[in-house]
Amino acid sequence: MYLEGSCHCGSVQFSLESGSPYPYQRCYCSICRKQQGGGGYAVNLGGDAKSLKVAGGENISVYRAIIRNPGEAERVSNASRSFCNKCGTALWLSDPDWPELVHPFASAIDTPLPPAPEHTHIMLEFKPDWVPLEAGPRDKKFDRYPEESLSEWHQRLGVSA
Repeated sequence: MYLEGSCHCGSVQFSLESGSPYPYQRCYCSICRKQQGGGGYAVNLGGDAKSLKVAGGENISVYRAIIRNPGEAERVSNASRSFCNKCGTALWLSDPDWPELVHPFASAIDTPLPPAPEHTHIMLEFKPDWVPLEAGPRDKKFDRYPEESLSEWHQRLGVSA
């Protein structure tokens, strides 16, 4: 599926191809929650990194988060979170461990997205009490990460683009 996205102020526009465009995975980690700000979670999509086209790239800055997990040493994330340096809109995440992928935030996508038949709630260990867990009867819930990938979820439900 061809996706187009932008920041709030319009300084950055982007497009990419996605084989996993259903916004199904809600991440409650402190990084996503604080960077995104809405609902207490963030929703990433999957996209083909080679297809990413950007206008206004000079307005993009990158944030590499500090990972603070209980019982683990603090470290800087490998992932880069790109955002508009004029309005602060979070745009996408990329990780050198998976160079073929880019993960745009659903909140930055302007193309109508298909509704997900079920959701996967991840990083619930970090969900604050004020954030309601609005899980449907088919939804999956995980303290950290599921074993099922973005593409495997799409394949299992037969909703690949």
